[in-house]
Amino acid sequence: MTATVGADGVARCPWGNSAPDYAEYHDTEWGVPVRGQDALYERLCLEAFQSGLSWITILRKRAGFRAAFAGFVPEKVALFGDDDVERLMADAAIVRNRAKILAAITNARAVVALDQPLDELLWSFAPAGERPRPRTMADVPAITPESTAMAKALKKRGFAFVGPTTCYALMQATGMVDDHLATCFRATP
Repeated sequence: MTATVGADGVARCPWGNSAPDYAEYHDTEWGVPVRGQDALYERLCLEAFQSGLSWITILRKRAGFRAAFAGFVPEKVALFGDDDVERLMADAAIVRNRAKILAAITNARAVVALDQPLDELLWSFAPAGERPRPRTMADVPAITPESTAMAKALKKRGFAFVGPTTCYALMQATGMVDDHLATCFRATP
């Protein structure tokens, strides 16, 4: 499927026209380069929480996630203990999945323990050189050699819930790759 024209007359990647929340995210955030430890840690956590769910669920709970996870400041989340886990499990403003909550805490601790900045590590896996712009959604991969390498490197450093598919979604969301379809208004030449 190629880009579709929304009710507002804008040609977007098809998923971007499926709900107003998606249109806003598509138009202003998805594929825009993100740098900085806290911002990338947030995206890493949200992608893990999304696993098995619709992304719109995460978008609609994003403010709740930010409040529950101390603004996604890894140094703060790394200090979370059992009481915090129970608090989070009772918080209807987020996705209450114990494994994902524990992964967010584990990942905060892994970020704090890194011997290099998180953005330097993550961006080292961004593909080099020109990539053909996808023409249809079928042309957009779910995993790539780069996302597989990123997942392996993160797991080696103690990160959890970071498989190749989650890592590729992170790469798309943070602008490490630009998978806007060729007919989408956000596509850059």
